[in-house]
Amino acid sequence: MIETPWFSPERHRDKRPFLLARGRIVAGVRKWFEERNFLEVDCGVLQVSPGNETHLHAFETDLIQPDASVERRYLHTSPEFACKKLLAAGETRIFNLGHVFRNRERTRTHAPEFTMLEWYRAREAYEVIIADCIELVKLAATAAGTSQFHWRGRVADPAAPAERLTVATAFHKYAGVDLLATLRGNTSDREALARQCQVQFVRDDTWSDIFSRILVTKVEPNLGIGAITVLYEYPAVEAALARVCSHDARISERFELYACGVELANGFGELTDPLEQRRRFTAEMDLKEKLYGKRYPIDEDLLEALKLMPPASGVALGLDRLIMLATGATRIDQVQWTPVY
Repeated sequence: MIETPWFSPERHRDKRPFLLARGRIVAGVRKWFEERNFLEVDCGVLQVSPGNETHLHAFETDLIQPDASVERRYLHTSPEFACKKLLAAGETRIFNLGHVFRNRERTRTHAPEFTMLEWYRAREAYEVIIADCIELVKLAATAAGTSQFHWRGRVADPAAPAERLTVATAFHKYAGVDLLATLRGNTSDREALARQCQVQFVRDDTWSDIFSRILVTKVEPNLGIGAITVLYEYPAVEAALARVCSHDARISERFELYACGVELANGFGELTDPLEQRRRFTAEMDLKEKLYGKRYPIDEDLLEALKLMPPASGVALGLDRLIMLATGATRIDQVQWTPVY
């Protein structure tokens, strides 16, 4: 059966309640940030580098100069690099609410173009950013007029006290894995993790591959059940943009927020060391080239900006996913005004 287009009156009528709730949530988000003296910024989409994470895939285009010379540009996968440059320029509390683009992504909770809410606090700990996330989840529920999130048979109360789990605790609890025993500073022991692994993997899988399989199959389905879950202290080798924790060099100031087994946000205590950031970006792109035959350029202006950037914390929240859970939608395109097909 051929599905009717999104602009058919019948289909639009069905999704219109979700879209009206979306409007209330967006208005509430902007008011929340205004009340806390944040400045809304509007970061450009066209960038020299789309981001340097191994498994993120960008849309590419050509910038043609007046002299007909051609330069490669990318649609950003996040406004992160631009926001950090604004922090270097002197801004202290900023948020960006806009579209981002990720290729090779299409599921009920993924879309190639979606709305990301990203914000930063200069000279504030990432615990404050975590608290922000929890408040905004509650705000979305209130704006949508719901007291429970539902997704594929799972339920979460956004007003209930959030559960907090370190990644190491979650791996031990749900997968029987001693994760920290497989880490040595910023290196990992693939064989030590493989010996403990209770999920299928192949000989060529790296430590990171096995970690991801355990996270997706054993851990994530148990997160955000009954209440929001904050999963924090990610292994340093899985946090290319985050500071290492002062109490343990094996882990980092990275967290993710979950509801009903769905990841909603990914945040950091931001790394500001340009030499270490270059090393991490290079390692990520080396692996990307090995796996996918492609690498993206490093944004040299970002590395220069890090020399000026103050200590900061930041987070990216998938607004469409949050709206899905708050409204009871079952697909991400139901909460997007003009989805990409």
